[in-house]
Amino acid sequence: MMKAVLVHEYGNPAAMRVEQTGIPKLQPDEILVRVNAASVNPVDWKVCDGMLKDKLPMAMPFIPGGDFSGTVAATGSEAAGVTIGMAVFGMTSTPGYRAGAFAQFVAVNANHVAAKPKTLSHEEAAGVPLAALTAWQAVFDRAGLRAGQKILIHAGAGGVGSFAIQFARAAGAIITTTTSAANTGYVRALGADEVIDYRAQNFGDVGRNFDAVIDLIGGETQERSYAVLRPGGVLVNAWGAIMQDKAEAAGVRGVKVAVEPDANQLSKIAELIDAAKVRVAVAKVFPLADCAAALDESRTGHVRGKIVLTLES
Repeated sequence: MMKAVLVHEYGNPAAMRVEQTGIPKLQPDEILVRVNAASVNPVDWKVCDGMLKDKLPMAMPFIPGGDFSGTVAATGSEAAGVTIGMAVFGMTSTPGYRAGAFAQFVAVNANHVAAKPKTLSHEEAAGVPLAALTAWQAVFDRAGLRAGQKILIHAGAGGVGSFAIQFARAAGAIITTTTSAANTGYVRALGADEVIDYRAQNFGDVGRNFDAVIDLIGGETQERSYAVLRPGGVLVNAWGAIMQDKAEAAGVRGVKVAVEPDANQLSKIAELIDAAKVRVAVAKVFPLADCAAALDESRTGHVRGKIVLTLES
């Protein structure tokens, strides 16, 4: 048996409790990870609130959580590349949440983890996978960013945005980001060349100046972002549907990014972290028992860095 956060009802904090439940049984290609820390992402509270129940219907009760760092406790007969006792970090496969990370143990495909960065604690490492992979896949796989190109990253102080800035910096791009005035120094330290205070400035005033836009907000922000792209540029959107009519009218491309677990990309990210080219910001740490409070913190939408849950060893 293990301790885990179990959600018994959508949208009811009282129906989210730490309880004893069975340790996940492994499929042949899976590993069992003893979780030291797990991080909170917006998708977690959206799933718990039932906002995604049409796309991700959950069988009650379920264990939420997508990001984790811990040690390998057992391996399936077909799992490769990991050994028992190895320190790893990774993410669950979001569709279905077969085994959530807000638990003492999580079962995941062996290809969804990589060796934990040596320079990070488990708490720091837990804040990396989902946000960093989303940023990596947006910046490189979807935008195809190259040295010397100009990129606009919305919400640069958030979990995904902060990684996107650093990856763009490592690629040699010229970076503009939007954030609040309070976070200006923070995003500049991450590598932003220009910072736009979204409360005081209109990012649309810069003109058609960018090769790529990473839109982590959606809605009106996405709609207005097509106009700042150069002809042939690309907008990568993480929230909501692509406005193809707006993209076509502006002579640019609009593409989605939906994060996928990827051990090879995680390994490359770990190398950048251990080389001190990418840093991880942990905003707050909560014990597992305070999971509801951690989700409330994420709901504010104004967190600098990652929110992390710690688990008993």
